[in-house]
Amino acid sequence: MAHVEPLDRADVPQFEPQFAAIQEAAGFVPNSMLTMAKVPALLEAFSGLAFAVNAIGEIDRELFQLVAHVASRAAGCRYCQAHTAAAAAGGGTDPEKLEAVWGFETDDRFSEAERAALRLARDAAQTPSASTQRHFDELATHFSEKQIIQIVACISLFGFLNRWNDTMATTLEEEPLAFAKAHLASGGWEPGPHA
Repeated sequence: MAHVEPLDRADVPQFEPQFAAIQEAAGFVPNSMLTMAKVPALLEAFSGLAFAVNAIGEIDRELFQLVAHVASRAAGCRYCQAHTAAAAAGGGTDPEKLEAVWGFETDDRFSEAERAALRLARDAAQTPSASTQRHFDELATHFSEKQIIQIVACISLFGFLNRWNDTMATTLEEEPLAFAKAHLASGGWEPGPHA
């Protein structure tokens, strides 16, 4: 059960354009945003940051979602694991690749560039961060500086979301919950306090 119940979407009509765009892309409005909406300035600031990180456009959507997923898994946030996996699959990522993502170091479905990005996502999402210069040396062989910035921005954005959703015990919506149960359970995912 959520520690703070989300608002109903109709209670914050000023955010309807954002909610409509998210509804169209994801099929639902995340409860995390509906909880943040209780402090409108917080949702406004978060939405601005999330839009900016997504709009950098230097890495492809599949890699962005895989980075977000691995960072969320390393942080232990089941809510965000379900969201990022469902978003990746919705964007065309093969569900089998998602199921294999934690084996990215050796699975041949992952390129060396993906491995470098996912290695940073896994290690930077830990507390304290386990990232080192070696991560950035490896990234530099595959990515431009702007691409590296977007990778780190993605990890950082999900760091906030991981902490928010785990602490608030945000209720996981039906769509990502169903996806996670069907595609992530073999990798150890199980519903947490928010599912």
